[in-house]
This record gives sequence, structure tokens and C-alpha cells, in this order.
Amino acid sequence: MRLTGPALRLTVFIGESDTYHHRPLHSEIVHRAHAARLAGASVFRGVEGYGASSLIHTTRLLSLSEDLPVAIVIVDTEERVRAFLPVLDELVTESLVILDTVEVIHYTGRADREEPRK
Repeated sequence: MRLTGPALRLTVFIGESDTYHHRPLHSEIVHRAHAARLAGASVFRGVEGYGASSLIHTTRLLSLSEDLPVAIVIVDTEERVRAFLPVLDELVTESLVILDTVEVIHYTGRADREEPRK
């Protein structure tokens, strides 16, 4: 798969302990993005942060390291990312979801592993 030029980056900020039907929420989002055949998704675990609760979570204190911030980043064409937003509405209740217009310089999947996109 190849993706270059204008694209949309979807970033979802959640807590590490957030779940969906007893499964880590970040994993569910990635698997749903994969099922939707989006170009790619990555999960990044934060070392410190806070959200709407204003409670700071950090790796520096054991008592506060149980729910660290997690960011899921997905990039694809605007049309495909926007089509995925209703899936997030189903999965995510407490989060921050942002969209950024980006320019993809280089993204090429491995031809030997590539499956045709729908």
C-alpha cells in the first residue's frame, strides 16, 4: 500500500486502564482500525499526563502509575478516517479525540505482506 500527500491524523487520548468489554480499549481501537483497513495505527504510552479529571498520572510515583495516558494515532486519507469516527463513538466514552491535517511524505507497505484494500 502507498499513501502520500494530504492525509488526516486521528489521535485518541485515553487512560491505560480504559476497557471495552473487558479488553484494553487501545487494543480494541487498533483492531477495529485494522478491520477497517486503515493505513496504520500505533499506540503510545505516556510517562506523565492528566485529562479532564485534573489528576496527574505519572510513572514517578507508584500510586499514580496505574492509569497512565495512552495515545492511539491513526493516519489515512480524510475520507477513510472520517468514516472511522462512528466506530470511535461506539467505543470511547471519556477521551480526547483530535484530527490534524498532515502531509504524508513516504508510506509504503511491504508488497509481500500486502493485502488488497477495499
